[in-house]
Amino acid sequence: MSVTITPPRERECELCGREERWDDTTGGWHIADEPGDVFCIHEWDINGSFTPIDKPRSDQP
Repeated sequence: MSVTITPPRERECELCGREERWDDTTGGWHIADEPGDVFCIHEWDINGSFTPIDKPRSDQP
């Protein structure tokens, strides 16, 4: 049984609302629209609804 880890493709700061998107071409995060508060120590929602681990169901080989 293997586990697949899927990284997030977008994120939003809980403090200032800055939105970023992952860019496969450059291999990094890029600001989507507004930069938010440039002095903010960004707090990304790592405990939200996104689940990076995709476990196969027990009835699958």
